[in-house]
Amino acid sequence: MGRFNLLVFFCSLSLLLCLFPHSASAQLRKNYYANVCPSVETTVRNVVRQKIQQTFVTIPATLRLFFHDCFVQGCDASVMIGSSGAEKDHEDNLSLAGDGFDTVIKAKAAVDAVRGCTNKVSCADILAIATRDVIALSGGPSYEVELGRLDGKTSTAASVTGKLPHPNFNLNQLNAMFAANGLTQADMIALSAAHTVGFSHCSKFSNRIYNFNSQSPVDPTLNKTYAAQLQSMCPRNVDPRIAINMDPNTPRTFDNVYFKNLQQRMGLFTSDQVLFEDQRSKPTVNAWAGNSNAFNQAFAAAMTKLGRVGVKTGSAGNIRRDCSVFN
Repeated sequence: MGRFNLLVFFCSLSLLLCLFPHSASAQLRKNYYANVCPSVETTVRNVVRQKIQQTFVTIPATLRLFFHDCFVQGCDASVMIGSSGAEKDHEDNLSLAGDGFDTVIKAKAAVDAVRGCTNKVSCADILAIATRDVIALSGGPSYEVELGRLDGKTSTAASVTGKLPHPNFNLNQLNAMFAANGLTQADMIALSAAHTVGFSHCSKFSNRIYNFNSQSPVDPTLNKTYAAQLQSMCPRNVDPRIAINMDPNTPRTFDNVYFKNLQQRMGLFTSDQVLFEDQRSKPTVNAWAGNSNAFNQAFAAAMTKLGRVGVKTGSAGNIRRDCSVFN
């Protein structure tokens, strides 16, 4: 190739990378392991089902782990690294429940124990499969998971700063953070409904029920009866280990009741309730509150898009032998 043509080639390649920053996700595909480890999804689901039978916390813990992983360095299982100073040590990740980590570790061991599958499936893909399974096994939609991710080679607490949404975010802040990961407002609203399962520590919303501002001690966008219930469960100076259900009505079922709760002003976080209070997002909340099938389709589509964020390929990643330790 001539010198001029070589220059043109690299310039064209650079342009393509600028135009398609998420092009690495092109390697993802359904049935990625069909010829390598065809039993991988069945094996993972069996582990997930056993874990759920042991503790319901497996469901929200695994789902939250996937979200926190993908939003920081992409879906590369970097949140799984157990060394000191890794992503898990950042204050935004300290509340991640151990059952999510345990689910992936046990599923990885089960997969590697299958003849021909040893060290063939990444921790990042196992987390993606397990996440789909906890959603489906708790009543939510099932969907085909795109696979082919590699595990990341770096994990630092510093990399988490500013990458995860906070409970007090407004719509602009939420939209900006999700847009940075290639996700739309509709994707953000759908993914927020993951709060239909799981729990929260009182400190995450105490500002809404005590001393909200000088005019009102309680957030006026919070249902008064619900606010009183929250105060009874989360008194001042409550034990910081106390946690309550995020969905007060169907906390163990993945469903569209999350949106019905918002209509009743029973969203636990400011970042939940704002989806109903802001006129830009309210129509979507109302639509999905009245149509569970439409919500399920939107959630599955949003999860697929989330799973494409920051996918590692080639020398940028590898397949870890132990999900909690770099090779």
